[in-house]
Amino acid sequence: MTEMGIHDTEIPLPSPALTNAYPENTLEAEDWKHRPPYHIQSHDEFGPVKWTASCQCKRITYSLNRERPLNAKFCHCRGCQVLHGAPMQWAAIFHKKDLSFTKGSSGLSFFSSSLNSQKYDMPTKVSCSFCHTLIMDEGRNTCLLYPQLIQFEGTADERRKMLELFKPTCHIFYKQRMFDMPDGLPKWSEMDGKSQLLDDSGNPTQ
Repeated sequence: MTEMGIHDTEIPLPSPALTNAYPENTLEAEDWKHRPPYHIQSHDEFGPVKWTASCQCKRITYSLNRERPLNAKFCHCRGCQVLHGAPMQWAAIFHKKDLSFTKGSSGLSFFSSSLNSQKYDMPTKVSCSFCHTLIMDEGRNTCLLYPQLIQFEGTADERRKMLELFKPTCHIFYKQRMFDMPDGLPKWSEMDGKSQLLDDSGNPTQ
């Protein structure tokens, strides 16, 4: 993504907001920051880097050691629409060990939908504390990353080939879509494999 509206300035930037409002559970006291994807790893420990990514202000960067995600989906649920301010979410699923934040948990903010708070608790939404770019959804077993943050470099054709690796396999929560998407992909009314299959217009196919 191109960086927009970021200018050099001599005025010092303010410190990021606290990522945890609960003194008894500060980041220093939690052990989750010592596990992937927050544990800072050496190159030998992490292995060859396949992709790098960053938020809009570039303060948060991370690497991936897996070339192709486990899966990728378009999610049309209302929560994703509100969270992203967009018609849908495009998410690529990776193991937590596939991801490593350059600065660990530093500079990250968390939001627990189940607790409606900034206390770290899985599942959690992860974003940059400075520019508030959404980084990922961390689940109990996997992470849902946003391919738009990955640095796809090269010619237009080369970038398109790279993006093919992240092509969604289906739509989920399609009954809540903002508009029809006749792209030939399977469309599930809710979760894939656990709900009704729909056609492009949202009608049941069975």
